[in-house]
Amino acid sequence: MSFKNKVIVITGAAGGIGTAVVKKLAKEEAKLVLVDINEEELVKLVSNLNLKESDYLLVPTDVSKEEQVENYVIKTVSKFGRIDAFVNNAGVEGSVNSIIDTEEKDLDFVLNINVKGVYFGLKYVLPLMIAQREGSVVNTSSVAGFIGVVGMAPYIASKHAVLGITKTAAIEVGPYGIPVNAICPGPVDNRMMRSIEEKSLPDAPLEVKNAFEKDIPLGRYATNEEVADLICFLISDKAKYISGEAFRIDGGMAAK
Repeated sequence: MSFKNKVIVITGAAGGIGTAVVKKLAKEEAKLVLVDINEEELVKLVSNLNLKESDYLLVPTDVSKEEQVENYVIKTVSKFGRIDAFVNNAGVEGSVNSIIDTEEKDLDFVLNINVKGVYFGLKYVLPLMIAQREGSVVNTSSVAGFIGVVGMAPYIASKHAVLGITKTAAIEVGPYGIPVNAICPGPVDNRMMRSIEEKSLPDAPLEVKNAFEKDIPLGRYATNEEVADLICFLISDKAKYISGEAFRIDGGMAAK
């Protein structure tokens, strides 16, 4: 899988999975467009990787805002002229509350980032790939796109939505040779799961982790790097004929 000089946009680049993807692609000498709301963490990431200014573009972005999504695409084209792959990864977990106790602002927060962010990304990246008649897209969903989880209805709804958007996009741009897929991680050992554990049982978050791990046949959370490996495969030339799929990376959870 060669990514040398490929222009790859990664949203949520400062998060656990996003950072792992960035690190792998940096080693492959890709041209990287790093998109995240957390500018400070993006700057740290670039500094830690010692990237040359000619090899990256840093665009602080709130992906729930359409004009900001359009902006990172415009800036990418201005600097690099094209987009070879799009890792549509930005997302949040939101609060942990029953449907009855969920406030509108909490629902909006999750849906705006996890659904609108993915949708707007496709809206502005896909026309460029259509013009090129090539490119590839990976959207980040979750095992939550297949199931229900008590206390996490907004997140569950958002990840179901990502799968529907992925399938529709795959059909719409398939004639132009552009594969669109989704990854669906189970629990991953990163900040998001720490947050979910603490919000679920503030006095005993480790009990939540243990309960999750008992439900995973492989007996542990995924690492960010393992998820990044799947993403990199799906945006590579080796996966050109795979499209419209939702790939679970869940340690065997779906086998139960």
